[in-house]
Amino acid sequence: MSRKVVLVWFRNDLRTSDNEVLYSAVEKSAFVIPVYIFDPRYYAEGKHGFSYTGTLRQQYILNSVASLKNKLQSLGGDLLTFEGFPEEIIPKLVQKYEVDEVYHHREVARRETRISELVEESLWQVKRNLRHFIGHTMYHKEDLPFPIKDIPNDFNTFKKKVAKESFVRECLPDIDQISIPPHLEKTELPLVASDLEAYGELAAQRNMYSVLENVRNAEDFYTVLSPYLALGVLSPAQAFHFFNSRLTSQNKKKINFILDGLLWRDYYRFMLKKFPNCYFKTSADVEANNEILATFLEGRTSDTKINSLITKLNGEGMLTRSEREYCALYFIYELKQPWLLGAAYFEQQLTDYAPASIYGFWSHVSGEGTSMKNNRSNDDWNKIEKLKEQVV
Repeated sequence: MSRKVVLVWFRNDLRTSDNEVLYSAVEKSAFVIPVYIFDPRYYAEGKHGFSYTGTLRQQYILNSVASLKNKLQSLGGDLLTFEGFPEEIIPKLVQKYEVDEVYHHREVARRETRISELVEESLWQVKRNLRHFIGHTMYHKEDLPFPIKDIPNDFNTFKKKVAKESFVRECLPDIDQISIPPHLEKTELPLVASDLEAYGELAAQRNMYSVLENVRNAEDFYTVLSPYLALGVLSPAQAFHFFNSRLTSQNKKKINFILDGLLWRDYYRFMLKKFPNCYFKTSADVEANNEILATFLEGRTSDTKINSLITKLNGEGMLTRSEREYCALYFIYELKQPWLLGAAYFEQQLTDYAPASIYGFWSHVSGEGTSMKNNRSNDDWNKIEKLKEQVV
């Protein structure tokens, strides 16, 4: 093997198993430099007045990064962590450690792709290449039965075609060791949890087994796993193969609900690739009412169920899918507030925030989603009694 040095730029792929970026770097180089950067752009305030990353998710990210760092150290490596702009930090590391190439996973949302472009441009200045990998979906883009531009907009058509004409790739094995350059600098993480058992790959595995063993078959267990999926602590292919291989007549309903969640996650990401930025735009001419908005955000509405759900969201950073739907329908059709504002608040509060999934969800509830048959309307809010029963 040559003395090649590869820098692995971790973003939303905080795992060592089934990680093509890390696996390829270990296979093809003598030394690997794993790096995670806390980019201040993700912690700034957006145009709607909400933080892009709320306090609960900030701590969840920090602890998940710490868990990855511990895992890499147990394998003989480490994880360098920095705060700043990747396009400034990565080229400096490349020059300092004579890095030959930088690997990372490609993203699809505009902010994420723009940051990648900035890193790529800055690396060209020092004559280095940023290599892109595709690995955030259950179905690999190259295995779809159609090119991105021809992906069916209708979710059910998409679902049937990929199930019939495609497959989910087998997971890559975990690495068993990693070699870092001699005298690699040390970096420290501030204020991480003293007990990291609830974070990282082992926690994701434990939760999958916990879901499998839970006797309740109608509960929303997808959202138990979605924070791990959002940060890439667990890959969608890992979740698929784990549950699909354990499908029985007794747990079919529960597992199919999880697999459906994974499919929607794929669909949203592929649609954002097909129609760039499609879930971040609206044609609706709706103005926000600050007084009404405050009653929603503070859980002071006339709907006691909404109040309890907002209290839960603000305190725990999580809601089930039916709870999210109830909140979104109420926000859009009862309070008549701009849906992009509601999505921005979810972005701030949810620990499992992922751009395509959250904004794709809100766009469909608002009636402006890409899958016409799955768009909601005021009629759905008028028929809310059934949904109310689901979120008791």
